[in-house]
Amino acid sequence: MNMKKEELKLTQTWDKTFPKSELVDHSKVTFINRYGITLAADMYVPKNAEGRLPAIAVSGPFGAVKEQCSGLYAQTMAERGFLTIAFDPSFTGESGGNVRYMASPDINTEDFMAAVDFLSLNDRVDPERIGIIGICGWGGMAINTAVLDTRVKATVASTMYDMTRVNANGYFDSEDNEEARYAKKAAMCAQRTADLKAGEYKLGGGVVDPLPEDAPYFVKDYYDYYKTERGYHERSLNSNGGWNVIGCESFINQPILKYSNEIRSAVLIIHGDKAHSCYFGKDAFRNMVTNSKYTSNKELYLIPGASHTDLYDGGKDHVIPFDKLTDFFTEYLR
Repeated sequence: MNMKKEELKLTQTWDKTFPKSELVDHSKVTFINRYGITLAADMYVPKNAEGRLPAIAVSGPFGAVKEQCSGLYAQTMAERGFLTIAFDPSFTGESGGNVRYMASPDINTEDFMAAVDFLSLNDRVDPERIGIIGICGWGGMAINTAVLDTRVKATVASTMYDMTRVNANGYFDSEDNEEARYAKKAAMCAQRTADLKAGEYKLGGGVVDPLPEDAPYFVKDYYDYYKTERGYHERSLNSNGGWNVIGCESFINQPILKYSNEIRSAVLIIHGDKAHSCYFGKDAFRNMVTNSKYTSNKELYLIPGASHTDLYDGGKDHVIPFDKLTDFFTEYLR
């Protein structure tokens, strides 16, 4: 199949928010999803590796780029023997797609499946040993991909969000009523008209800056990552202007994870028990194992004292359980 790729401008210098490992080889790769969008990824390969390797595709958080958390996860797992890629979703980062800064439950699930396509056809990869890692909003997308893609043998959702739930119901389900949803939809439709008249899409704004003194805890948590040297990146939506105001419009009436209790492959959900988002992980796990015939390979793993963004880069206590991830993928990508 000869699908024409978009011409992407890929940075060749090391511009990550984490140091480069001397234990892996790094390169830039591209691949196409079924909508014809060319995706950009960093590939990490263990040095001196021989034969076909187990492989993992990584993406997230929602509104981040591969130079941030997903790249750290990918490089670290490559140090542990896996061929990995960390990719930018459609319409973001170095990946293609026009218009920019849009999101879609369907297209973003397809992005993960396209990454599995790429790994399945790579000469260095054992196509029977492919897993995925989704972080934050991409944790939900990873689980949604595991529902659909039977080639995925193991899935990790780290500090996950269900982006359809938070868009439809608000944070902590505080807007889970018809009136609130109607107001959101009316505002989105008014913005669509305004954008068309202006000839461009208005950005919604990334993480608030400067940080108000009375900002909620979870906003401070995001600021501490995206707006400081810890995690700032010039291409990150969350670090800068954010998604388009209407960028996530379709999430309001399109729940993902509907058939998660039919996932036969292994799934590990990791969350900090002090994360504002922990309810997403707990509920996703409960729904995944309720009335399911495939519960023996499902696990919810809570990390005491960890916040949402602690699982982005480890936080000050280095809490990302990479040993746990290594054991999980080693067992299920055999």
